[in-house]
Amino acid sequence: MLEERQRSPDGLGGFSVRWVGVGKLWASITARTGREAFVAGRPEARVTYRVLVRGAPVGARSRPRADQRFREGERVFDILSVSEADPRGHYLEVIAEEGRAS
Repeated sequence: MLEERQRSPDGLGGFSVRWVGVGKLWASITARTGREAFVAGRPEARVTYRVLVRGAPVGARSRPRADQRFREGERVFDILSVSEADPRGHYLEVIAEEGRAS
């Protein structure tokens, strides 16, 4: 599932954030690299993935963007970059990092 962030006013001058589904996409997910990062003073494993999806033109609602994420069950993958995987643009290569559902 491709998801995007929605901000709603919280009534106190701020906002709350929730993720809403944009659409379901076929995807092939392959682990690329792993590293350890310190998050809130604790070590945490971070893994980067190559996600291959069907192509879509720039500006199409079905084309992933770097401010969106994928969800597969309880797993979420924050999108880092999107580029064409082949010269004709039949597929897109998305680089994503597994994140936390929030």
